[in-house]
Amino acid sequence: MNSVRMGHRKTWALIGIVASVAVAVASPAEAARRKVKSSGGGYTPLSASIVVDAKTGKILQGENIDEPRIPASLTKVMSLYLLFEQLERGRMRPDTPLTVSAYAASQPPTKLGVRPGSTIEVDDAIKAMVTLSANDVSVVVAENIAGSEDAFAQMMTRKARELGMSSTAFYNPHGLPHEPPNITTARDLSVLGRAIQDRFPKYFAYFQTRSFQYGSRTIRGHNRLLGKVEGVDGIKTGYTRLSGFNLLTSVNTDTRSIVGVVLGGRSGASRDQKMAALIDDHLPRAYAGARTAPAVFENQPALVAEAPAPRLVETAPVAAPVKVASATPQAPVAQASTPQATPERKPLDLNTLRPVVASASGASSTTTPSSVRWQKGQEPLPLNAQAYAALPSPAQIPVSQKAALQAKIEAKAVQPAPATTTAAVTKTASLKAEAPKAEAVEPKKVVTGWVIQLGATDDEDKAKAMLDSARGRFGKVLGKASPFTEKVTVDGSTLYRARFSGFSESNDAASACKQIKKGGVNCFASRG
Repeated sequence: MNSVRMGHRKTWALIGIVASVAVAVASPAEAARRKVKSSGGGYTPLSASIVVDAKTGKILQGENIDEPRIPASLTKVMSLYLLFEQLERGRMRPDTPLTVSAYAASQPPTKLGVRPGSTIEVDDAIKAMVTLSANDVSVVVAENIAGSEDAFAQMMTRKARELGMSSTAFYNPHGLPHEPPNITTARDLSVLGRAIQDRFPKYFAYFQTRSFQYGSRTIRGHNRLLGKVEGVDGIKTGYTRLSGFNLLTSVNTDTRSIVGVVLGGRSGASRDQKMAALIDDHLPRAYAGARTAPAVFENQPALVAEAPAPRLVETAPVAAPVKVASATPQAPVAQASTPQATPERKPLDLNTLRPVVASASGASSTTTPSSVRWQKGQEPLPLNAQAYAALPSPAQIPVSQKAALQAKIEAKAVQPAPATTTAAVTKTASLKAEAPKAEAVEPKKVVTGWVIQLGATDDEDKAKAMLDSARGRFGKVLGKASPFTEKVTVDGSTLYRARFSGFSESNDAASACKQIKKGGVNCFASRG
């Protein structure tokens, strides 16, 4: 048994190195030669699923959570993550026009139909990707951010590594078939589903869009759980013939919060039914108290909390640095070879369901258990929806390529190695061990009274992102406090403190910081 496990680990490591190198060196021409214009047939992926308690990080349910799977249009969630970064940093605005290239316009359906040489505003681009799962618009976004689809795919994979998605590799921004294919796992997608909410609470609302107006057209989405299952507020569906029907779902009620993933569904209806059943079974088990898990951000030195200054209200040291939640289960999760524990409800037998053609109608005939809490008397809102990329039935890929892909997936043959450099690890370790020392401070703002510090980062944009996120989540607690960054130098390293000023009393600052900590964000109070 040990030798078999060792062999699997060696195989994953070897393929991971090859895949990482491929991401780094692939040219646009080489990538174009590798693209597969059809999604092929004959491969029926085993289903995979996971439900994670977003407040604690605990896995409530898991099935094949670390088995490699093709994400299909769930890929677009990472593309939107990078686009939200551009908005957050002020490099783009919702009304920023994005130029459409001939290559972007040539993408296969599902597509919005943008014309070469035209432009589309960022706001419309986001809605088109969320609702219609528009492949042409995904490439427009990629080219306008990174210059090319290949360069953007490399950014996507790097971001996955920073978030702790160690088994994920991207080769395009939309999830269409590609050789090698985009690869991920249910666990990795649950991390992404939590991270995009924690990092961009303001922009996450886009994933609630059921429809939007584009010119004279009304674009409607296909996420049938939005507005029907209580608490569902996003986020994305996906489909190709090789991936099956996929769904990443966020559920937030007044007291509980979970993220669920279903991969490899036999039809849109069976996929939706399975997700509804998972929500019904596991949402009541989610923690109803204050959040205990840290927010899911990039796991970089930039997010290591700075050591407290000498004049602290709290005598205890700053809490441990914010790290990416790994969604590690409290007990080992059964894999494909181990029978799952029998739930109270009768498990769904997906094998008895007839596959359907990838189309909007295929995803609409959703049947759900009678015990699921459907919202009654609610018509779809004027705005809102999500969709999978409904591809036309393509020709089969060559047998040799299909066999290679199936062998690659079934043998766990894709797990790119984390792109963490030795220098980055060394820098992280040194920042974690940093003790209070003399600092060279570059005055940027005269601050009186008391302040709350969330942390320190070596990137001013990330410090501002921390402030924006905290303002979005703790607006009532922070009141009229003013966010600002303060540049300091510690032993030759430049850091940017993320702070809120405007607290006249130490008790006010300490009380606000206590509430923020209850929400899962580290902070400390200090005189300005």
